[in-house]
Amino acid sequence: MGFTSVLVLPVLVVVVAGVYYVYNEVLRFMSKSVVRNKVVVITDAVSGVGTECAKLFHKGGARLILCGKSWDKLESLSDDLSSASDPSVTFTPKLVLLDFSDMDSMPDVITEVLECYGCVDVLICNSSLKIKAPVQTLSLEMDKTIMDTNYFGPITLAKGVLQSMLSRRTGQMLLVNSIQGKLAVPFRTAYAASKHAVQAFFDCLRAEVEEYGISVSTINHTFITALPEDSTPSPKPSNFLCALFSRHGIYPAELADEILCTVSRKKKEVLMAHPIPRAALYIRTFFPSFFFAVVAAGVKDADITEQLQ
Repeated sequence: MGFTSVLVLPVLVVVVAGVYYVYNEVLRFMSKSVVRNKVVVITDAVSGVGTECAKLFHKGGARLILCGKSWDKLESLSDDLSSASDPSVTFTPKLVLLDFSDMDSMPDVITEVLECYGCVDVLICNSSLKIKAPVQTLSLEMDKTIMDTNYFGPITLAKGVLQSMLSRRTGQMLLVNSIQGKLAVPFRTAYAASKHAVQAFFDCLRAEVEEYGISVSTINHTFITALPEDSTPSPKPSNFLCALFSRHGIYPAELADEILCTVSRKKKEVLMAHPIPRAALYIRTFFPSFFFAVVAAGVKDADITEQLQ
């Protein structure tokens, strides 16, 4: 009897783990089927996250419209997707040149996007421009460039396809934002401001268009690492506080999986971050004075603030 009791717990753990694995695999399969034949626009498709997204949605049978600043890179991505897939169950991606820093070109870009298939089912705003510098060293011109790329560009594109979604009473917009849309850290003044602004826009938009059957989703993630998961770990931080903040970021493939899942389940908001930034968000909300003091002290240690990207 005692031996049997000892075996119950590990067997139960294995069973639960197996059920959880099967559940996730079923959800992943269903997520891909949900996007089949859907017209999906991905901005900055040639970035790490954009490329991983393109692979997932392409395999799922979506009709992709890939946007980016480099035509050569877009063509290369399209060729890679087409060569790695079955043409009988996938669509050849359509390519559109898009540079959010060139706001004068946006009307033509929106027209071209809508003319590809006549509508847009899912808009994934993935573009982002980062800069790290003390506020006094940043010119207003650079501030404006960052706001164009991270705020005015995405909202202009969103407004451009919105009317089509309203008339069809269906559609989804997904903003791939940063955790700095909710949490600002030193030396990221322009970047954090742009991410706060675009977060607020999509939060407001969500409430305004829900009655028309349009869903709006946001994903706030911590820093993205381009290193493969099996890469050699970096040296350990030199002090305790740095050790607390020095955690791996998320990989592009992880974020792409979450984007696909968010689209299929129509989640309203997702936070992808390890425990330290999560805790920082709550501390900022409930104990702001303490948070400000810690962050101000952290300015003296750039390694600490960098981990809260």
